[in-house]
Amino acid sequence: MRGQAPEQRSPGAGASKEGRKPGAVVERRAFEPPLRLAYSPCPNDTFIFRAWVQGLLPGAPAVEERLEDIDTLNLMALQNRADVIKVSIYAFAHLRDPYALLHSGGALGRGCGPLIVGKKDGRLRPAPSLQRVAVLADELAHARVAIPGGLTTAALLAGLLTGGLRHPVVMPFDRIMPAVVAGEVEAGVVIHEGRFTFGSYGLRRLLDLGEWWEETSGLPIPLGGIAVSRSLDRGLQGEIEQAVRSSVEHARADPEGAMDYVRRHSQEMDPLVCRRHIDLYVNDFTSDYGEEGKRAIGALLEAASALHIVPGSEKGLFWDE
Repeated sequence: MRGQAPEQRSPGAGASKEGRKPGAVVERRAFEPPLRLAYSPCPNDTFIFRAWVQGLLPGAPAVEERLEDIDTLNLMALQNRADVIKVSIYAFAHLRDPYALLHSGGALGRGCGPLIVGKKDGRLRPAPSLQRVAVLADELAHARVAIPGGLTTAALLAGLLTGGLRHPVVMPFDRIMPAVVAGEVEAGVVIHEGRFTFGSYGLRRLLDLGEWWEETSGLPIPLGGIAVSRSLDRGLQGEIEQAVRSSVEHARADPEGAMDYVRRHSQEMDPLVCRRHIDLYVNDFTSDYGEEGKRAIGALLEAASALHIVPGSEKGLFWDE
């Protein structure tokens, strides 16, 4: 049995992009209420979860999905408004009492971290050397820098680099590059497809935060994970883990089969950028973090703890610990 019943949703509140009403239920077990599943409309997430939400996994728990941007997802998790939810690893540090991580479904890897970008003719210059990184870090600490949500891993990395941004400007991730172009901020921390498209805005890369983390820690960068409510019983948590892993494996075995669902949620994205997005963020770590992934998550949270910017917790990281 589950510790909490899902919130009741009002049916018929409009059509979703995939043609179902929001809150439509993928029926797997008629005698159980559906799990509240929340993730982002980014291509890597829709690619990962498509098989589960479209009922392609026999025996998987029923789900009622909700798609929101990562900052909204982090806030939803803080309010305990989902049973299974995609969160930033930084946000998870604040969620360890009500939630635990799954081993699968996360975003972790090398060469996939957030970028800090600025105007090509701006005063902030790229950091090609460690000495220049220190200079840039000090400059950024005192500049107006746009970040995609206060609890995103991108925000955490910017804080670790600079020792704390004095003038962060929180805004939706898709507003950051236009804000830099308009001069509203001097720099922006970009995520998702921004890695591929910043040049089209006339911007330049100042620093790759992922590369910086990899060079200083020797570990891949953990960006996000799938959190499961600790209020669910252990058996159901195990079924959820299996469902997410099976959904990932289904997508990787038949990537073209997932693309129709992916495109419905990324209609404004160039198809090539969409494909590159998936190739970058869906990898072997997505199927299972493994020991290296676990070390990376632990190291990032320890770095945040050293700055006293995350609460302490006696809870383990994962549901089966």
